[in-house]
Amino acid sequence: MQYIQAQRKCRGKNRAPKWTKPDGGIVSVMVLPLAVTDPADLARLEKLFGAMWSVKRAVQRDARAKVDAYWAAFHERNEQGAKAVRQRLGLSREGLERCAYKHLELSGHLKHHASKALAMHLADEVWNGVQRHLFADVTGHRHGRPRVGRWYDFTRLPGRARSHTTGNKWETFRLVGTFHGHAMTYTDGGRHTLMQPRRMPTPAKPDGKIPTGRGTRKATWWDHTGSLAVVFAGGPDGKRGDLVLPVRIPQGLGQEARARHFLAADARWHKVDLVRRRKASAPGGWAYEAHLMVLGPGYASPAVRQMRRRAAELDRIGGVDGNVSNLSVVSFPASLDPADGAPASSEIVLTDGERAQLEREAKKRRGRVRALERSRRSMNTGQYGLSKKQTKRAQRRATQGLTPKTVIVPGGARADRPDGVPKQAFRRDRLSHGYREMRARQAEAAASAAEHRRHRARAVAREIVAAHGPRLTVEDCDIRTWYRLWGKRLSQTTPGMLVSALETECRAAGGRLNRASTWSTALSQHCLCGERVTKALRDREHQCTACGLTGKRDLVSAALAAFVDLTDPDGPKTARLDSARSRHAQIVYGEGLEEALRESTTPCQNTPRGAGRVAVPRQRGTSAHRTAERRDRATPDEPRRVRDHAGTPGTRPACSPQLTLW
Repeated sequence: MQYIQAQRKCRGKNRAPKWTKPDGGIVSVMVLPLAVTDPADLARLEKLFGAMWSVKRAVQRDARAKVDAYWAAFHERNEQGAKAVRQRLGLSREGLERCAYKHLELSGHLKHHASKALAMHLADEVWNGVQRHLFADVTGHRHGRPRVGRWYDFTRLPGRARSHTTGNKWETFRLVGTFHGHAMTYTDGGRHTLMQPRRMPTPAKPDGKIPTGRGTRKATWWDHTGSLAVVFAGGPDGKRGDLVLPVRIPQGLGQEARARHFLAADARWHKVDLVRRRKASAPGGWAYEAHLMVLGPGYASPAVRQMRRRAAELDRIGGVDGNVSNLSVVSFPASLDPADGAPASSEIVLTDGERAQLEREAKKRRGRVRALERSRRSMNTGQYGLSKKQTKRAQRRATQGLTPKTVIVPGGARADRPDGVPKQAFRRDRLSHGYREMRARQAEAAASAAEHRRHRARAVAREIVAAHGPRLTVEDCDIRTWYRLWGKRLSQTTPGMLVSALETECRAAGGRLNRASTWSTALSQHCLCGERVTKALRDREHQCTACGLTGKRDLVSAALAAFVDLTDPDGPKTARLDSARSRHAQIVYGEGLEEALRESTTPCQNTPRGAGRVAVPRQRGTSAHRTAERRDRATPDEPRRVRDHAGTPGTRPACSPQLTLW
């Protein structure tokens, strides 16, 4: 007798399986600038952001009050349980969503601009921050008490994902039109190159009747096949119709293929977020964008794909040593056979041109900060006192019987109370139009500099993976400790950003960037032969008295990282240094390895002039050495002991001095 296996019951209207994202849940985002030139549309956008900011601020205040009440109910939590207290206070995702609905309904004017779906998603964002405060992460830490944000930090309106199981269901912001229709509209039917004017016309809503199998129906935005646009239906009480914002496709070299990758297949469009960013030259001081989330991987040019395929074919192992001023990489053939290749090394440092550019940008940034301070002082003269120079001048003129001189910009300290708190909060100050414009330019310059650093990190990571392969190992350092010691200097070289970009590029090329704990390896305190070579932070040269190896400290540490074995690839504390293999590589390669550890052997876009120098902070007494034993505090390139992956010291296999007698 054959038994028929009963099918598993699924949730849903028709008991259909739950929809999941394809390609393993990989999503990518494309930024689409919006051509908002109509004053009426610009006013509606400003009112939309203002209404949603009012809702979010109200929900944040309610969440803050609920959290305070939750922690104050100590005895109730012990008697009834924490979950019961949270349910009573409405401290949950559903509770904050209902709170947002209540604020939206009680404020009648907000329903003219905002919708219920937008309020729900803003409440979800607030709950994410509250959740990180209530519940500890894997390391046992919780985030701080939730705070109410600022108006200028409110830059994103999250949209709701479209339904991939029900047709024509996209509740908040939706992208209408097609890539082909947009190209035909702005290329004059394909006879000219793409030319998008500064003032792009607003697409008209389709009109007429659409035939169906049972008759006809009224045309909607789903039938629009022309140029691309973002459409928002408005609030439940809105009477001004749909808000239609034309989309401007990025133009330039290589942008057409990238736009076609994201926009050609409209079935992969998942969600649209409305984002604004500061731009002083734009009307109102804001530029608006639509962030389109697409199901699937992002775009990679043919050259990048070919580079990744070649990197995946490289059978090499390598190590990375991150530093404050440089990044060192050393790789070997996986077989450690000289017939398969020679060791290669790279040093990523700032060139003279990059340093000069950073100095110019820093000078401009300091000038903008001084201009902002002068403008604030001139508009709020009663909140600042006179400087020493201005006081002496006033006394000298009074002694000589001269008329007191009016001080336009006081240079003294701000008026404060005996406990040091300013008498008037900074948010109460009067700000001029020039101050607001300068502040917008400052934010715009900071965003541009951050994007430049990210682009540089991605380009450097691609070159490293192309030269050394996608199987690398790096020390699991705590960048926060570096920032406490060196501060803004790290913003020039961005070692953390370089390592993150390198991890992403290794994964894209089919490899992996492993992280090894410094507590169990201590790479900078050992030699390839297995001997311990103690060095202080200011010692940038490696000199071993046992085998006579001489080289740069960072390159030697990177070479040792290539011979780190991990029992668990996701557990940095399981890393152990295999000194037997490193000694074998030292003997096999000989002078070739010593040459690679003295200078970079692979070409790079960065000129290694002055490589190896590092900024060493002023230390009290002798500097703390990096060891694999327990200490009271962490050295500047080690993670703190409170982190779960810091690791504990253990035995090192093949670290006996007898192995150096091969």
